[in-house]
Amino acid sequence: PTLYLAEEHIEWLKIYLNNYKNVFMLNSNDIPFVNNEVNLIYHLENKALSRYVGNYDDFILVYEAKKKQVESAYERQQQEINRLEDFIARNKARVSTSNMAKSRQKKLDKMDKIELMKDKPKPTFDFKVGKTSGKHIFETNNLVIGYDEPLTKPINVALDKGMIVALTGANGLGKTTLLKSLLGMIPPHAGEIDTVENIEIGYFQQEGTKNNYNTCIEDFWEEYPGFNQYEVRSALARCGLTTKHIESKIMVLSGGEQAKVRLAKVMNRESNVLLLDEPTNHLDQDAKEELKRALRAYKGTILLVSHEKEFYEDLATDIWNCEEWTRKLF
Repeated sequence: PTLYLAEEHIEWLKIYLNNYKNVFMLNSNDIPFVNNEVNLIYHLENKALSRYVGNYDDFILVYEAKKKQVESAYERQQQEINRLEDFIARNKARVSTSNMAKSRQKKLDKMDKIELMKDKPKPTFDFKVGKTSGKHIFETNNLVIGYDEPLTKPINVALDKGMIVALTGANGLGKTTLLKSLLGMIPPHAGEIDTVENIEIGYFQQEGTKNNYNTCIEDFWEEYPGFNQYEVRSALARCGLTTKHIESKIMVLSGGEQAKVRLAKVMNRESNVLLLDEPTNHLDQDAKEELKRALRAYKGTILLVSHEKEFYEDLATDIWNCEEWTRKLF
């Protein structure tokens, strides 16, 4: 429920749920929100559903302890299996010891084998850096943006080399519109945008194309026709996608899997400026943490739209609040 909500609306929802007297079930990748609201976790892994009492942090503690117990039991069982198999191999051919070997074989056959859970693939994000940009990336002069009607008052901001700017504010104030205006996809109502040469932009769209019947491979290939199949598969796999995902149609993938496909396309194009529109939407916690690491390591300039304060507050060098220039009344 928090996916597209602004921070103040998320705070309102927290209060509402805290005062709610009945049962509710919550599906969310917003861990701080989950921690604040729930007292029971159901964890779906490898087609099995497990129940944990407590919030997400409590679940992680118990889950990791349980995982270590299973791994220790697995190691002990493997040692026992090796010992039994060795005894059987050495004694099954001898008449004097063949009965003992058969007994060990029966014990081995009846043993409930412990299987380790397969870890889900973790993404490795790495944005390719292009040629060095100039000191000033762009500057707006009395820029007014919008579609049929203007959304904003005149905007006067400047993005300089090395800045990481978080673009914040409630929904519908023009954050996405500003990115599209900077890209030249939407003409301004008034004012102008001054840009410098040598800008190579990597743009992450908030949502992909609806009803995309292409497979992940086909979708990636359309943008990178010079890649061979191995290069395409490797690029997608680095983003945490399995072979099954890669060979599936985009439209049947989850929101998080589709976001990883779009991130893969951005990462494989050299850039010195990233324009990212809600890149954490749909991503799980592992992917969010890896994305933050990759953005910190990026040597270019970043303009980031986000509603997740926990994601951008220790990443951004500057905050631009769209509410300061909106024409809408609150």
